Amino acid sequence: MSAPLIHAARQLRLIILYSAGWMLLAGCPAPVQQITAADPRPELLRQLDGAWVMEGTIRDKPVMYNLQVQSTLQGRFSELHMIDTAFPPQYEARVFIGYDSDSRSIYTHWLDLFGAGASVPHGEGYINGDTLLFVVPYPGRPFRDVFVLDRRQLRWDFLIESSSDSVQWEQFARYTIRRR
Repeated sequence: MSAPLIHAARQLRLIILYSAGWMLLAGCPAPVQQITAADPRPELLRQLDGAWVMEGTIRDKPVMYNLQVQSTLQGRFSELHMIDTAFPPQYEARVFIGYDSDSRSIYTHWLDLFGAGASVPHGEGYINGDTLLFVVPYPGRPFRDVFVLDRRQLRWDFLIESSSDSVQWEQFARYTIRRR
């Protein structure tokens, strides 16, 4: 092979390798970037973040859950992941709590092992001081969930009530939530 032909072959090989490298880079997703904007969630919702243990009762029966809470969807929601400590777990839920600054309301979506039908409708409520309250208007039996932060003891009290008429509420579940 002549020298000019060898030189042309090397150049072609470099062009092919260079082009292939750029095509690979162009096809790769950009590195994940940390969101540096301030967390848009209210301070009370941010106080829920972290690993917790929930101990309490459901219909007077003792229960214990591990609870992991984190910001999700670019800080638009707090995601609560509850899972029973029993083996195998008897209950698991993911609860999404979002805050709408325009209406100053919270909206919740409670998803659990009871399936898609039990996840409708969503809950609505508000934040007042150290209290987070929302009502999920399930047909025939609405539920009211109340989280209260005890800043002195660094824990949450969580009460779930149900009602047959949305006027008279009765305890369905009560928990104390402490950091793990």
